[in-house]
Amino acid sequence: MPAPRRLLAFALAAPLLLASCTTDGGDNGGGGSADAGGGGGDGDLTITVVTHGSAGDAFWDVVQNGAEAAGEDLGVDVDYQSDGDPQRQAQLIDAAVNQGVDGIVVSMANPDALQESVEAAVSAGIPVVTINSGGDRSAEFGAIGHVGQDETIAGEGAGRELAADGARNVLCVIHEAGNIGHEQRCAGAATGLGATVTPLQVDINDLTGAQSTITSQLQSDPTIDAVLALNSAVAAVAVESAQDAGSDASIATFDLNQDVITGIQDGSIAFAVDQQQFEQGYLPIVMLKLYAENLNTVGGGQPVLTGPGIVDATNVDEIADLASAGTR
Repeated sequence: MPAPRRLLAFALAAPLLLASCTTDGGDNGGGGSADAGGGGGDGDLTITVVTHGSAGDAFWDVVQNGAEAAGEDLGVDVDYQSDGDPQRQAQLIDAAVNQGVDGIVVSMANPDALQESVEAAVSAGIPVVTINSGGDRSAEFGAIGHVGQDETIAGEGAGRELAADGARNVLCVIHEAGNIGHEQRCAGAATGLGATVTPLQVDINDLTGAQSTITSQLQSDPTIDAVLALNSAVAAVAVESAQDAGSDASIATFDLNQDVITGIQDGSIAFAVDQQQFEQGYLPIVMLKLYAENLNTVGGGQPVLTGPGIVDATNVDEIADLASAGTR
């Protein structure tokens, strides 16, 4: 895991790096919706961020924090919007194109649903950076870069951690139907584990129902010895599910929130796969500013990876304060 100071050092260094770039002083962008999150203020560039995050999802709150922090640091107007429905997400991209923004950041959990809108942005001369999901389709759609973790590699890392803990029959809980990244995580976990990984579909918008579904699965198959959640909120209910089912299955998860931090500290959660989502918000704003002012691209056609890293009992205390501050 990177040292906690790395994030602060990057945030301080980025404006110095960008100071060497030439600014044209023009304002080519239009504003976002009045109720959307914003950062930067009075910037020469306007960048719209459109993600598939659900309202109140702690993971996407940190992505938004990263994007808005970059806007403040770099003097960029950042308009953050999100919608879990891929059709409405496409409409948000279309609206940003119509407003003539200077750049778009988009997460692509469902690339096929967003392809036409992303390609329309590129055709309109608006640079696009994709984040989090859909990295394998990013260049195909014309994006100048992708920021996130490789979901298969991350899944393999989780599988190896589970194997080291002795797991042999793992339940992998998918919380967003149609999210290809989730399917890749579970498939990767099976490879890393070298044993059975059973996918289980739940709904992130119904955590009570998710808890009941996980409990039922644990009760029906007492040989399940680990549950891999793909979301921090789901991890919290998985802990409750194991208790309800009288199961000794260990709980592991992707992503952090305060409940996961506490769970790792008290031993109810074995580990979390951390993709450092603050960087998924922050870095694309840097990339788009560099592109706008100096035609720089980052990654050489390959994704800029923000993970995976493992947070467990050995390093959780270092991460805890950063998570409470909304940057991890």
